[in-house]
Amino acid sequence: MAMLTNVALRAVLKSSAGVFLRESVALSVKPWTCSSALLSGPRVGCGAGGFAVPPPVRHYARVAKKKKTGPESQLSDLPSTMLKMDYAAVPLAQTTDDVVRRLLSLELASHSEKLQLKKEQLVTKVQRDENDRSSVEVRVAILTARIRNYQEHLLKHHKDKANKRRMLMAIDRRKKLLKNLRLVNYDAFEKVCEQLGITYTFPPEYYRRATRRWLAKKAFCIKVFKEVQKQKAEQRLMKKSLASADTEAAKIKAV
Repeated sequence: MAMLTNVALRAVLKSSAGVFLRESVALSVKPWTCSSALLSGPRVGCGAGGFAVPPPVRHYARVAKKKKTGPESQLSDLPSTMLKMDYAAVPLAQTTDDVVRRLLSLELASHSEKLQLKKEQLVTKVQRDENDRSSVEVRVAILTARIRNYQEHLLKHHKDKANKRRMLMAIDRRKKLLKNLRLVNYDAFEKVCEQLGITYTFPPEYYRRATRRWLAKKAFCIKVFKEVQKQKAEQRLMKKSLASADTEAAKIKAV
């Protein structure tokens, strides 16, 4: 009898626990959810208070970005088969095999070696003779190659403040050299600007901060100047008219 009562009690407890679990699950589920939300595929309709599941999103490959084409480098005109500056005058380098010649050419040269060769090319355009290495024209050519190298570097690394400062210092130094060369030898100045492709712009006569007081003073001075010029023109007309009247009176007296 005791065993039968124990079995009946266990059955009642199991059934009550199942009912409690079903009620708790039903309460935890929100009224707008739907069992079809777990499905992935086409839209599935639900009953009252449900919603339709959107189809899966297809992620396509992105379009390849176009590379920015900047200005052409000053070193692009140097052929890769040209020998380095240290081996250009060696006759043995001209008759070697292809492997050694490739090692001595600009194909495997560093950027500094190419820049040194470009400087030498610009110097030969403007130097006075073969042994000229310290004239103003040669220094302008070396500074020009250096400035263009800085400009190409800053196009890729625009936050490099140290090289930007060096570039501005080199530009100021070249301006001073060109200004002195223009005053001393104008023909050489024109030749340097033409051969190196430099556009010389005249600096302003003076630098002054344009404040409101200075602008008002300038406008007042211009107004006073115009009034003075107007008074002088009236005085000249008066003198001219008086002179013409005197001449006419003299003619009448003479008659």
